[in-house]
Amino acid sequence: MTALIVWLPDGRLHLNHGPIDVILQGWGDPRALTEGYAAVADRFPAILPELCAELPALRSPDAPLRGPVARRMAAATTPFRPAFITPMAAVAGSVAEDLLRVFVRDGITRAYANNGGDIALHLDPGESLTCAIAARAGLPDRVTIRHADPVRGIATSGWRGRSHSLGIADAVTVLARSAPMADAAATMIANAVDLPEYPAITRRPARDLAPDSDLGHRPVTTAVGPLAPADIATALTAGETAARNFRAQGLIEAAAIFLHPELRTIGTLALTAPQQEPALV
Repeated sequence: MTALIVWLPDGRLHLNHGPIDVILQGWGDPRALTEGYAAVADRFPAILPELCAELPALRSPDAPLRGPVARRMAAATTPFRPAFITPMAAVAGSVAEDLLRVFVRDGITRAYANNGGDIALHLDPGESLTCAIAARAGLPDRVTIRHADPVRGIATSGWRGRSHSLGIADAVTVLARSAPMADAAATMIANAVDLPEYPAITRRPARDLAPDSDLGHRPVTTAVGPLAPADIATALTAGETAARNFRAQGLIEAAAIFLHPELRTIGTLALTAPQQEPALV
């Protein structure tokens, strides 16, 4: 498996290695950008081998970890215990943040690393970035982050995503002070949006779908049938309660929870429609 690093026609850098799929872009001084992109190209091929070398520990809630990305994953997930969570819940956001930290240097005024929808941001004073988030057609799906905002990470989780979920949220997008923290929190909030034993929800043990899943025997959602409005409200309230608790602890800044036609927002989250704010990320 070879790490692929290619320039896209629009000037963004695409990095792919197994499950890691990153789009990275920066603005600023041309020399700083050149140095930053070169540093990312040097760093990127080593990330997946580092993670693979520690996979058993990364799939465990409390095993010791060595690598920089692995330690970042553990630091982001530890605050959510004693609920079940492993460092794998923060892997995408941690990879994005690792690459962005390698990339950013004096002269780069704004930048992002987007790892499959989990995004790390860099913003100098006066700068901003508008990001598209997962949303149903017709709902606002743009959020603008400015330098003065405490947010530097955006992540999305849900049963429809590329990772398995214990809950039924179509999508949960979280804004936090770092991408790893946003990633972990999105996972936990998405897990909380749930209707246990509801007949219209189909679940299977995670290990039946992915034998090496860190979720083991825990049942993950594979299909969600029609839900009554009252049941949608119940599931959303469970997710909203979790999100508000995380915000009270300082773990997140804001969240948007999508389930069927409904949307709940927590914190200061000014979503706009596509025609109002073109997305750069």
